Amino acid sequence: MKPLITAAELLDELDRVVVVDATWNLMGPPGREAYDAGHVPGAYFVDLDTELAGPPSDGGRHPLPDASVVEAVLRRAGVEAGTPVVVYDAANSMAAARARFVFRYFGVRDVRVLDGGLAAWKAAGGAVSTEVPADAGGSFVATPGKLTILDARGAAALAEFGVLLDARAPERFAGEVEPMDKVAGHIPGAVNAPTTENVGPDGRFLAPADLRARFAALGVDGSTQVGAYCGSGVTAAHEALALEIAGVDAPVYVGSWSEWITDPDRPVATGRD
Repeated sequence: MKPLITAAELLDELDRVVVVDATWNLMGPPGREAYDAGHVPGAYFVDLDTELAGPPSDGGRHPLPDASVVEAVLRRAGVEAGTPVVVYDAANSMAAARARFVFRYFGVRDVRVLDGGLAAWKAAGGAVSTEVPADAGGSFVATPGKLTILDARGAAALAEFGVLLDARAPERFAGEVEPMDKVAGHIPGAVNAPTTENVGPDGRFLAPADLRARFAALGVDGSTQVGAYCGSGVTAAHEALALEIAGVDAPVYVGSWSEWITDPDRPVATGRD
C-alpha cells in the first residue's frame, strides 16, 4: 500500500476513507485544542499519549498501547477489516507517522499519511470543520505483531552489524543537551539522522530519490539491515516512514532511548561521531 496520500488525492477520496487527526505537541499545548479549532471534515481525533501509546514504564515514555485501546479508537472511527485510513497532523507528520505505525502494527493494512498535513490540505482548498463526528461503531479487531519491531538487544546488534539510525536532533544524539530523559547520549554505534531532514520547508516528505540519497550518505546502501530509534519511539516512526518511501524496510525500536537507559548496564556514547 502507498505510504502517502496528497491533499489533492484526499479531496477526491474523502468520502471513501476514514480520516484520523493525530495532532500532538511534545511540549504542548495539547493536540486536541488544535483539532477543536479546525480539522479535516469528518476526521476523528486520536491522542498520542493515551491512545497511540501505553503509560510510561520501563518500556519507555511511549510504549505500544494495548490492543484493546487501539481497537476502541478504530471502532470509534468506523474502521472495518478492509477500511482505508488516512492519518495526518498539524505539523510535519511526526505524530501522523506514529499513528500509521501503531495502526499497521495492530493490523490495519491500508494506512496513508497526508503529505504536508493540515497545511497542505488547506493549501489545496480543503475545508476545515469544528464538528466532532459521532461514534461510527466499526468492527475492527486489533491483532498485535503485524510489523516487525526491535527490542534493546536487536537495536544493539544493528548498531554493531548494520545501520541503526538515531532520529533525534544532533545535540541530543551527542549528549550535549537532554530535555526529556535522565541520561544524555546515544546507543554506541548508532548514526545520527535527524528526522526533521526527511521533509522540506512545507512539511512534505522529500522525493524518494532525495531520501535515498540522504540515507545512502548515512550508510544505508542496500547492503545491510537498517533500524531506527529516537527518544521514545515517535520520531523513529517518521524515520521508518521516510525509509519506506525511499524503498528501505526498517523496523522501529519502540522503547528507544527512554527504554535503553533504564538498564544501567547498557552502554552510553556521547559526541557527534
